Amino acid sequence: MKKLNNITSKGIFVEDPITDHFGRTFNYVRIAVNEYCNLRCIYCMPEEGVPFQKKDRHLVKDEIFTIIKLMEEMGVSKVRFTGGEPLIRKDIIDLIQFVYKKTDIPSIHLTTNGVLLPDYIDRLVDSGLNGINISLDTLNNEKFKKITRREGLDKVLEGLHLAINSEIKSIKVNIVAMKDFNDDEILDFVELTRDNDITVRFIELMPFDSHQIWKTGKFYKAEKIVNQLKSSFNQLDLVNGSSTEHHIFKIKNYKGKVAVIPSYTRSLCGGCNRIRITADGKLLNCLYSQKETNIRDAIRSGIPENKIKNLIRGAMQKKLKDGWTAQNEGKDQRESMTQIGG
Repeated sequence: MKKLNNITSKGIFVEDPITDHFGRTFNYVRIAVNEYCNLRCIYCMPEEGVPFQKKDRHLVKDEIFTIIKLMEEMGVSKVRFTGGEPLIRKDIIDLIQFVYKKTDIPSIHLTTNGVLLPDYIDRLVDSGLNGINISLDTLNNEKFKKITRREGLDKVLEGLHLAINSEIKSIKVNIVAMKDFNDDEILDFVELTRDNDITVRFIELMPFDSHQIWKTGKFYKAEKIVNQLKSSFNQLDLVNGSSTEHHIFKIKNYKGKVAVIPSYTRSLCGGCNRIRITADGKLLNCLYSQKETNIRDAIRSGIPENKIKNLIRGAMQKKLKDGWTAQNEGKDQRESMTQIGG
């Protein structure tokens, strides 16, 4: 972000950054634009779905604009749109364009399951998107149908190919690693980085599956994935990645990178820089947080913007040391990842 005496090129005054009492700075906001999805992944929600909230409880476009503007003024430099599946939302391009055209936030990203990506890739490029994460847990068609309970692997692979060959700079593939399910495909996914400048990321399974598979022994620890990578490749160099990419490597003569994210083990909490906004406008200061701050109602009730900023700062100041402490604070309020924001 370009600043001159804390003023951006679009005339936005940038305040002191959002911090907590552990010294962490939060400059990355993840905004869930809906709860709805065109897949029914076994680690997210049941075949019949989950109890979705009424649409009038979800943030509308102007409310998301307000949140983004306030976040920019508080020093946020990265926005990611998530869901549900964000490409289902009809005004998703408007949201991306707002960040690109109306703010100086330099990093604009989207997480998608990729099914609709072939239809959207050109508009996403034109809208100013510069990063895309594609969730893809298998390269096998039958496994895809079993994991997602839907067809569509061909569309996801087509979308990945189009993204790689587009002007979008950052392309990442997210794989939820599951024991005896897709752990035998780890090296197949790694091979995607041989000729493509992408990051393949293996993510630990988390207990936000609406009581489907968490207790069935499918958890596959990040440490095991790292050990498998180290035993499979002679030269595995440590490189830099995002704050969640706790283990990230580059294989000799491969164009891309391979990362392992210990999202359940939670050895990455000390470097957290994320603010989460759910589709219904609640701020979560941790993925595992049991407490929520209602930003939506604050906006709808006409509370002055400086007081909304104080709400955001106060919520992040109360962030606990790590996800284990947060999880132990009380009963889970949201049982599916689609209710949290991917």
